[in-house]
Amino acid sequence: MFGLLPMEGDVDSITIAFDAGSLTVLKVVIGSILFGIALDTRVQDFTAALKRPGVIAIGVAAQFVFLPALTFLLTLALDVRGSVALGMILVACCPPGNVSNILTHRAGGDVALSVSMTAVGNVLAIFLMPLNVAFWGGLHPTGKRVLESIELSALDMLLEIAFVIGIPFVLGITLAKVWPRAAKVAHTIIGPVSFLALAAVILIGVRNNWDIFTTFIGVVLVAVFLHDALAMALGYVIARVARLPGPSTKAMTFEVGIRNAGLGLLLVFTYFDGLGGMALVAAWWGIWDIIAGLAVAAAWKARSASADPAPGAIA
Repeated sequence: MFGLLPMEGDVDSITIAFDAGSLTVLKVVIGSILFGIALDTRVQDFTAALKRPGVIAIGVAAQFVFLPALTFLLTLALDVRGSVALGMILVACCPPGNVSNILTHRAGGDVALSVSMTAVGNVLAIFLMPLNVAFWGGLHPTGKRVLESIELSALDMLLEIAFVIGIPFVLGITLAKVWPRAAKVAHTIIGPVSFLALAAVILIGVRNNWDIFTTFIGVVLVAVFLHDALAMALGYVIARVARLPGPSTKAMTFEVGIRNAGLGLLLVFTYFDGLGGMALVAAWWGIWDIIAGLAVAAAWKARSASADPAPGAIA
């Protein structure tokens, strides 16, 4: 056990201000993100997943078993405060977002696999996320005390996640089935706009809590950096161990490494009263995860370009 993180005051004792109106806006934004994912999801994506059960099973195990378990061990190794540990566990239990599909495309990966895994992951998260948060949070030596003080109900969280994920997902898939052309156009608009809206919500929240942010951000910088690197490394390593081809390895890396931290942030304010460490982890992860993902995708794309024969070269 070693403490890598600066202990600037007690992050467990602070809360991030977030009024009811802002919480409603956040719910609408997260619902829009999930609706956007569903607009790009077809029933055939689930059928395609059934045709690749082994690969999908590997991805599910990596996201909902190995990542939360490794996150738990990382929180112990870093000796973080209880609220920071819970924030890391919560983010690890979140499903992937469609940013993973975008990054997979930019990296030249298997987009079909990425879309299928995103669809399956979001459906399973409705049931597995509350159980994972309750299980791993309840095992953590310092996070457990914070969790007990909040008296979190896994059933309440399941209902909230089902509402935020399930309803937009069903509506989006239905629209994509009935009006595929309209869904395709709507996806190109709703996806980018909803993520810009999420970024705006996070930035406004940071501005309104600037003193808290500048005082305590150092507590989570190292944790989020290592946690994000661990998540993407897990996706890459498990794909290599399973001997997946290169494009599928890229998809698996982003599906495991990219988490919907916006959903985690919503749950922090809904059930944890904006608990300091949890809110900071979810907010900063939502920013850093995209930066790191874009860097990895760019590196893969550059590597692929350098491997391609020059124009006019004999293959």
